[in-house]
Amino acid sequence: MSFIFLDESGDLGFNPQKQSSKYLSATDSSIMAICLNKSRVHTKLQDEKHVLYNYVTNILLDRILSKKLISGNEKILLIVSKRETNRFLNDNFTFYLKNQAKLNHNILIDVAIKTPAEEKALQVVDFVSWSLFKKYESQNTEYYGIFKKLVVEENMLFPLK
Repeated sequence: MSFIFLDESGDLGFNPQKQSSKYLSATDSSIMAICLNKSRVHTKLQDEKHVLYNYVTNILLDRILSKKLISGNEKILLIVSKRETNRFLNDNFTFYLKNQAKLNHNILIDVAIKTPAEEKALQVVDFVSWSLFKKYESQNTEYYGIFKKLVVEENMLFPLK
């Protein structure tokens, strides 16, 4: 079984460097990131954050599957950090991603929405997301350097022209 862990950047509130670097070095992991330039997002999408989140997540999933970072022959579980409490939005997100994976790649995926307390690997993903945020927001690459060699692709969505 292959696992994909997904999180968006945010403030961790603690320093997980030691635990995260230990976990990343002990696993066969790859990192793919899409960094969103929020200032360039269309106003309507800014008001429909759940639609934007679905869209960006689908782009990321499509890149992972197109690059064949995961074999389509094995079961894929996408574990997403819970960001929504609205069941309808979570169900819509899950349905949308499963449908897109099936339509675009003929792959069946399972989607699980969990908190970092329920799935400890999401804490590492949160660290990676936060480190990328620090890299782009304040040109601080101190933490990014911990996992830089694992990054297989890093793209800016809606970049400055």
